[in-house]
Amino acid sequence: MKTMAKLTSIIALLLVFTSCVSTKSTLKNVDDAAPYPILSLKNTFVLTDYSKDLKYGYDADYPVNVFYLNAKDENLNAHRYLDALAGPKGEKITYTKIESCCPFPTKRVEMGAGFLDVYELKWDGQTKPIKLYINIYERGYLLVPVGLTIKK
Repeated sequence: MKTMAKLTSIIALLLVFTSCVSTKSTLKNVDDAAPYPILSLKNTFVLTDYSKDLKYGYDADYPVNVFYLNAKDENLNAHRYLDALAGPKGEKITYTKIESCCPFPTKRVEMGAGFLDVYELKWDGQTKPIKLYINIYERGYLLVPVGLTIKK
């Protein structure tokens, strides 16, 4: 009885999941030719360039593509990226993963689809937290989103 219930649940989840994922990705800034990020001595990514695109990181179609090579800790590169950021005046930021959303097709996982992770960023003196969309499955150029700076 339990086996049948589990099988039914798995089939239902697969049907829901596959009906939500388009076969064409809406992500606009994936670039497999982007260089692999360099790690600092503090185990954060070395960021040097700022985005001029107001959508970069703030829009689900323009996520920060941090990529990962090992499923052992799939959030590692997201944390390496976020730990390299600071508020607009260099303030220390804190972040919390608040949800996963926005399924898209990818060849990087057996399931054939990935989700974006949404992080909420806060710092002292901020009036309203911001949300950044992070894609752990694909590669792209790592930039600092408009309104943020590089941690010193």
